[in-house]
Amino acid sequence: MRLRLRNKTSKKRADRIKKKQRVRKKIFGTAERPRLCVYKSLKYITAQIVDDTQGKTLISLSTRDLKSTNNLSSAQSLGKEFAKKALDTKVKAVVFDRNGFLYHGRIKAFADAAREAGLQF
Repeated sequence: MRLRLRNKTSKKRADRIKKKQRVRKKIFGTAERPRLCVYKSLKYITAQIVDDTQGKTLISLSTRDLKSTNNLSSAQSLGKEFAKKALDTKVKAVVFDRNGFLYHGRIKAFADAAREAGLQF
């Protein structure tokens, strides 16, 4: 997929999409171990658990739902709440999909909090 680049922002977006495609070639969610997909915008973080065999979203949650801001503490609280919600629906093990984002900052804070709360990946 070749994207037309107009400025620095579109180049960053195109680079993230390329990384996302490389990651998604290797990651696939099943019924036993669904995929935990995380998206980070400038304001919010959205996470969802997807069963790729059926093409269904099992659980989704966002910092918008929690009425949080865009810092590390909101990512940690989202990770804890998301893990609780996942364990309530009997999802214990997932495959982590960072969606082309680097594993640091808010993505890492979310993942660490979800692991501490009992989610395995």
